[in-house]
Amino acid sequence: MAKLVSILDNDFYKFTMQFAVVKLFPKAKARYQFINRGKHKFPEGFADRLRTAVNEMATLKLSDEEKSYFQETCPYIDPAYFDFLQGYRYNPKEVSIEQHGDELSVKIEGFWYRTILWEVPIMALICELHYELLEEKRVDDSEVKNIVDQKMDKYDKLAITIADFGTRRRHSYKVHDLVIQALKNHPSNTFIGTSNVHFAMKYETKPIGTHAHEWFMFHAAKYGYKMANLLGLEHWSDVYRGDLGIALSDTYTTEVFFQQFDKKLSKLFDGVRHDSGDAIEFAQKTIAHYESKGINPLTKTIIFSDGLDYEKVEKIVNFCRGKIGFSFGIGTDFTNDVGLSRMNIVLKMTEAFPDEGQWTPVIKLSDEPNKHTGEEEEIRMAKRFLMID
Repeated sequence: MAKLVSILDNDFYKFTMQFAVVKLFPKAKARYQFINRGKHKFPEGFADRLRTAVNEMATLKLSDEEKSYFQETCPYIDPAYFDFLQGYRYNPKEVSIEQHGDELSVKIEGFWYRTILWEVPIMALICELHYELLEEKRVDDSEVKNIVDQKMDKYDKLAITIADFGTRRRHSYKVHDLVIQALKNHPSNTFIGTSNVHFAMKYETKPIGTHAHEWFMFHAAKYGYKMANLLGLEHWSDVYRGDLGIALSDTYTTEVFFQQFDKKLSKLFDGVRHDSGDAIEFAQKTIAHYESKGINPLTKTIIFSDGLDYEKVEKIVNFCRGKIGFSFGIGTDFTNDVGLSRMNIVLKMTEAFPDEGQWTPVIKLSDEPNKHTGEEEEIRMAKRFLMID
């Protein structure tokens, strides 16, 4: 049955955000909720199997070997954090799981510094268990590697760099392992790392990531929508002092982000990440923004990470080359290309309780309207406040 084998089997940005939360917002609380975008139907008994897998996560702990690796790889994180992480244990009581017919409900609640680690592994477990219980047969192991090699042969010709961002919606742990193995062994320098810390350690490659939408969503709950991006980035730079310098741009639309991404932040951060909306339009806006600040766009980088495949990547490369730096984070097109339908699910923060105050709804206003998350009334209010059409 699907289960996690390491506490590091998670996205790097979950740990980097956790460190920042421990430092800056240790009393904050958060709530998260599963969103079934793809309207997938869950077979009878699914919630019970997921409950078992989640309960088993309570036994995971950071080993001495993992701790040493993490410390050596990330010298910009305080040593005290790794002692904290070694003492951290998942608490399954923070997770509520219910099933009504073929519909699944998953909710998470607790201190933000604790609950922040649940999202990615629970999504990975939901995907793997779904394929398991439906007994859907994937392509064999050799074909998984062959598919990766064929894709990399094409990507190599573009002379680009690529990282794996596919933990949350992977087919399974086994497939993810095969994919990273194939990427690492491919005879080129195109593959540069993975968002998954466990596999980065196992295959001696770089863990990649900075922060996610929830970082800015919490800042909106605490400081208001107009200050969320600005203070989110200021606080990030206070913690990391120039390291981990890729800023996520689309929590409240790119237009609003660039209004708050002033010259100081534009110079301080190494670049931005694109995660929704038209990639070419985003690149055009980003180039224009840097030029308006007197910054050469070629000194900055866009990390593209929105549902990429070869055709999308090729189009982006043809536009961006010679205009701005670029790299790519590819998710399910690597970790869930096994001959089966891919799952379209998310698990998002829905409410935040800052250090003082009360439970506050949080939302995301993506550059792609169908990727908005949160209560409709709150979304309408935020749009009016931010003057978004």
